[in-house]
Amino acid sequence: MVRRFLFSALALGPLTVALHYIADLGETVEFVLAAASLIPLAWLIGEATEHAAEHTGPGIGGFLNATFGNAPELIIALLAVNQGLTEVVRGSLTGSVVGNLLLVLGFSLLAGPRGALDRPSSFLSFAAIAVAILLFLVPSIPSWDGDPERNLIVNLSIPVSIALLVVYIAVTIYSLRRHSRLHIASDEEIKGWSFKRALLVLGAATVVTALVAEILVGSLEVFAEKVGVTEFFVAAVIVAIVGNAAEHGGAVVVAYRGKITLAAEIALASAAQVAVFLVPAVALFALAIDPLALGFR
Repeated sequence: MVRRFLFSALALGPLTVALHYIADLGETVEFVLAAASLIPLAWLIGEATEHAAEHTGPGIGGFLNATFGNAPELIIALLAVNQGLTEVVRGSLTGSVVGNLLLVLGFSLLAGPRGALDRPSSFLSFAAIAVAILLFLVPSIPSWDGDPERNLIVNLSIPVSIALLVVYIAVTIYSLRRHSRLHIASDEEIKGWSFKRALLVLGAATVVTALVAEILVGSLEVFAEKVGVTEFFVAAVIVAIVGNAAEHGGAVVVAYRGKITLAAEIALASAAQVAVFLVPAVALFALAIDPLALGFR
């Protein structure tokens, strides 16, 4: 019954996108429609990820979910950079890391059964996040006393971003090779969707999720003004939760079905990917538009 309802509710996503461009519904209606649309889309991403993990193993399956699930956050950040909303960028990406580590992982552990996690993989993700935090201190410390947007902070942010991308590439290569070796050693029977079908569904669901998230964020600005919350609060809490809707649904769904290893991999890989890939990638992209200083205060 629940699966049928969620499957039927998938029509809300394309409908919301279509109405956004052909009708003037107002920000409040668009906000409600977009928020409702993200729920079945998150479920679909979780379904496709679980089927893909049957072919690749939980490590690469979690990597796939983190990659596809972070697409809305990347789009939101790039749009904010283009509009010069630096506080929105910093707030949304910071809130995304914290949300994945606390909210997504916490809900997954509560929804799923007790079980052992993949310690090497978890340690690798935590290590990547720790390295990112240490590197963020380089441009952040000078920003604690003065303007966080001044040239010194921007100049320090460039080498930090490059170093983080190098860390991301190294961690990704190591993680994929490790999980490929583990998966080769496994001889479990594969059931459900084919790998190609799972990837196609993941891609399609992510595209619609990104479009819906963009609409939701666009309506959040007016909504935030009406309720009287700050721009940073909207970015760090509301936008971060919206951008992580795919991880929320995907991790909780697979955890509820007993695959706690995959659920933890989704949450940790997503947090690490935001810290060592999305943040530096957005910072380097911003150089061509409006330089973004990685000064977190």
